[in-house]
Amino acid sequence: MDKILIVDDERDIVDLLERYFRRQGYLTLTARDGEAAVEQAAKKPDAILLDINMPGMDGLEVCRRIREYVACPILFLTARVEDADKVQGFAAGGDDYVVKPFSLEELGARVAAHIRRERRHFAAADVRFDGDLAINYTGRTVTFRGSPIAFAPKEFDIIEFLSQNMGQVFTRERIYERVWGYDGEGDSAVVAEHVRRIRVKFAAAGARPYIETVWGCGYKWARG
Repeated sequence: MDKILIVDDERDIVDLLERYFRRQGYLTLTARDGEAAVEQAAKKPDAILLDINMPGMDGLEVCRRIREYVACPILFLTARVEDADKVQGFAAGGDDYVVKPFSLEELGARVAAHIRRERRHFAAADVRFDGDLAINYTGRTVTFRGSPIAFAPKEFDIIEFLSQNMGQVFTRERIYERVWGYDGEGDSAVVAEHVRRIRVKFAAAGARPYIETVWGCGYKWARG
């Protein structure tokens, strides 16, 4: 049974969300301030709903404090969201924003989607393509015919993102946003240089490129 931590300084919202998620079959943890949220986060929830605007320690600070030991999805609850707010939230380690007032059904769907995505990520700890290439997403390693290929962190991030979405085309901008984040400093053109380096390393190992250019659109992980 999945466990969700609900953090908000408004009792009515906490009670509403707790009732809803219990009906959906979740175990629920609750907190109404930042200090309590940090304590509850140690109980290893599968997802966290975290209000940003709380007195004392706000949601952004809570997120920064727990991100070192909490890997589950964190969804911020906020009365409004500007681009600057998103930058701060994603930089703190958040995964999504939900703007108040929100639909319980939509919120529930988002939470479920994040948990499924997280579960797929860890379930696919070792995925093979063509019988020759093995990508270990947990260990962040790539081997071809049993021999390791050394990739820089951002190069591996690109491989991870594209290979887990095989056949789907992504623009350079979307890849940049996914790998470098909303607060990344630079230009999406850096994606092309990283893809070039990845292809060079695959070629040196005797492998095919795997990442295919879709002219005028972007890149995709090509099916075998």
